[in-house]
Amino acid sequence: MACSAILSSYVAGIAPRVGLGRPALVPRKHALRVRCAGDQQKIQDSAPTTPPSPTSTGPTTAPKPQPKVSTKFSDVLAFSGPAPERINGRLAMVGFVSAVAVEVAKGDGIFAQLSNGGVPWFLFTAALLSVASLVPLFRGESVQSRSGAVMSADAELWNGRFAMLGLVALAFTEYVKGGPLV
Repeated sequence: MACSAILSSYVAGIAPRVGLGRPALVPRKHALRVRCAGDQQKIQDSAPTTPPSPTSTGPTTAPKPQPKVSTKFSDVLAFSGPAPERINGRLAMVGFVSAVAVEVAKGDGIFAQLSNGGVPWFLFTAALLSVASLVPLFRGESVQSRSGAVMSADAELWNGRFAMLGLVALAFTEYVKGGPLV
């Protein structure tokens, strides 16, 4: 993965230089740019730039245009598409919380919950969350369009991954223990 870093001296546009045996402060004429690029990334602008003004927070770049989001069924549900992991993660979050809540309230393990009428609830929830997750994607909205500072798209992915692991760990622990966890 390519990385890009820009190093600049922001201390009033001056940098320490060595001159005639003692350090002297000499104004810097250009910002120092250091870039590390992989094979896929080419450096387009190699000309030196003027240093940023003391009031700016760094170099300014133009916002990158967002790529067009595909609404084709095969693209949305592709292995690396936006839907599969999010839908599975959302189902795992709901499933883990409900499995633990029912286990604490009734004392039934996951396998007992499924055998006592949990399959229709699972199918209903899976269908409802799948449709609710797919509708915005088929309308052309990107996954990051509704991201906020706290509840971002990446946070949802990680919460879903941990819920998937928690659900598997809960089922495995109940299997090894021979009964409910609580």
